[in-house]
Amino acid sequence: MNGYLLDTNAVLLAMAYPELLSEAARKAILAGPNVLSVVSYWSVLLKSAHRKLDVGDPQAWWADALEQMAATALVLRPQHIAEAYRLQPLHNEPFDRMLIAQARVEGLTVVTTDVMMARYASVGLRAVE
Repeated sequence: MNGYLLDTNAVLLAMAYPELLSEAARKAILAGPNVLSVVSYWSVLLKSAHRKLDVGDPQAWWADALEQMAATALVLRPQHIAEAYRLQPLHNEPFDRMLIAQARVEGLTVVTTDVMMARYASVGLRAVE
């Protein structure tokens, strides 16, 4: 698979405040193809349930995100979990680690706003910040 795996924060910004993304990130999203992980959906659901994020109805947000980003959904597979287990402990956020693992397994470039995720470039992750 080729294309861009959009991290959760990049999707949130792209949908609400695209001007806050770097020019490189905006260009990557426009170029596509874009992929959204169900891990991001899970993260948004949890943050919404704990009142740490307001996206309205998270189920509607997911459908809207897929449409606005012209993205396909990426499911979580056993290979992704195994890759997350093998990752060096450069980042402690479990959702981000899973996105990194998915990108590595699927051969995707991550579009991110998180400098901690970009640290995985040292072990072969392709990232656009």
